[in-house]
Amino acid sequence: MRRFTAALFLLGLGVMIAAIYQHIDFGNTSVNAGQAINAVAAQETGAANFVTSVVLAYRGIDTLLELTILFTAAMIGGMVLGRRRADAPRDPDAGFILRTGADLLFPLLLVVGLYIILHGHLTPGGGFQGGVILASAFFLPLLARPGITLIDQRIVSLVEGLAGATFILIGLLAMFDGKEFLTPLLDKGELGALISAGSLPILYLAVGIKVGSELAGLLAHLAEAEALD
Repeated sequence: MRRFTAALFLLGLGVMIAAIYQHIDFGNTSVNAGQAINAVAAQETGAANFVTSVVLAYRGIDTLLELTILFTAAMIGGMVLGRRRADAPRDPDAGFILRTGADLLFPLLLVVGLYIILHGHLTPGGGFQGGVILASAFFLPLLARPGITLIDQRIVSLVEGLAGATFILIGLLAMFDGKEFLTPLLDKGELGALISAGSLPILYLAVGIKVGSELAGLLAHLAEAEALD
């Protein structure tokens, strides 16, 4: 039965791909969306990095759905992993070099992660990339010193929830002002300046904190989890 359903799925996928290929003229396809965004993004959003304009303004709902998928995956991962048994032996600490390296990298990764988040509207980077770096900053000490309590899951959940609520609230404020969801608010400022692009840096900060807290919590579960009898 499993082979039959797999073959049926592959057959349907093949038919869908064939139908798509029949209706796309690859040689003469005109892509106008990118040109239109390049022409108006600077004036409409004030962001020097047009990718940020797309991620947070023109397709902000898609970004919100991506955050929802990440949240769901992290939540289910934490539920499946379970907790370490009370009588489980504690893993030994890493060597002096690895422990020292983790201690030195912790503040560095925090600074780099925040830098990438806060400059996401100016240069390549942003909330997703910076959030992963923030999560790794908290995960490295867990690898070097198994068993330490560096992350309080209750605080992580609270921070993650507030960051997600901030993202949605900014989008709703735009709608209350008669604009589309997640339309950039506040003064756009000078193009290329750190304080510019209106509310987009705030959105990226919310994304970075949300992504970082979710991944940090999931990685902490991975470090503490052990198969139950």
